Amino acid sequence: MRGKRFEVANKLQGESLARKGLLKRYEGVPQLRLLPELSVIKIGGHGIMDYGKEVVLPLMEEIGELSKNHQLLVVTGGGVRVRHILDIGLDLGMPTGVLAELAGKISEQNAIMVSILLSKYRGMRMHTADLLELPMFLNLGVLPVIHGTPPYGLYEQPAEIGTIPPHRTDTGAFLAAEVLGAKNLILVKNVDGLYTKNPFDYPDAEFIPEITAGELIEMDMEDMVLEPKVVELMTYAQNIRKVIIVNGHEPGNIKKAVEGERVGTIIHT
Repeated sequence: MRGKRFEVANKLQGESLARKGLLKRYEGVPQLRLLPELSVIKIGGHGIMDYGKEVVLPLMEEIGELSKNHQLLVVTGGGVRVRHILDIGLDLGMPTGVLAELAGKISEQNAIMVSILLSKYRGMRMHTADLLELPMFLNLGVLPVIHGTPPYGLYEQPAEIGTIPPHRTDTGAFLAAEVLGAKNLILVKNVDGLYTKNPFDYPDAEFIPEITAGELIEMDMEDMVLEPKVVELMTYAQNIRKVIIVNGHEPGNIKKAVEGERVGTIIHT
């Protein structure tokens, strides 16, 4: 080296930020929780939005009424249109990052529709970059709606298997809940919760009312109602302690989950 590094005196001076001893020094340091009373409600595209008004409209009313007494953030998924664009992109050999860009546009469309449906409850579509504005908007009585695709875009992590982007809308909802220090994350699906197998294809599938993320990883299931990446991230979570999966086709389930009643499947970190 020709010269001396210009430094600014601080506790991390000269560190590579990758040394294990340094990382362990900050293990367990409490994080500021911006919205500890917030419930993040992720509305599935495939399990909810694609069923149309018979399912969606009662759900919007339930969420809207809940927002009068609870802090809520609504996050939207993609659905059948995501499957369509991924099918075309995979057939054309698109890279994983490009597939993530394409799929993200669909959940944005659903966020716009959901915010309009919730407009009488002060529903407002927000961009993911504006998450830090949430405390102010919630204090103003706004019911915020964002899309669930995490903002990796072209920088999406390569998939462990295949090329379908591993970080999708369940994952985006989890990451939003984690950074905001939310009370819980509620994934609204079209099944009663987590099963050992797909209950639509296997009548003998067993319902799992409660499980830890570690136990679920060890099961190495062929298929799950939530994205595997969420379960993996739960093992590193600092704020979110549980993820709840409920059936949005049954009125009242979201209300029960938000108010702490036992419903669906609970996955603990």
